[in-house]
Amino acid sequence: MMILAVFRSRSHSLDYAERLNSYGVSATTVPTPKEAKIGCGLCVRFDARYFIRAQAIMKTGKYSSFKGFYKIDFVNGRTSVTPYHNGK
Repeated sequence: MMILAVFRSRSHSLDYAERLNSYGVSATTVPTPKEAKIGCGLCVRFDARYFIRAQAIMKTGKYSSFKGFYKIDFVNGRTSVTPYHNGK
């Protein structure tokens, strides 16, 4: 499963992806799916198995534009984006 970190700021998205990568979490910036209905157009995607580490890294940064973590699923050819809290 993939997790998205959604921001209202492109610079925060880019900075967070860089920080994740520097801490060993493979992360990429991708367009925010329209199904999320929030964001600046860019979000950070990473594998859910790194969620705890990603969450800790988020807490050490000053990302005032952070909107939340979301899981992205593809069901029957449709994209589903739902809030992701504490591994659920």
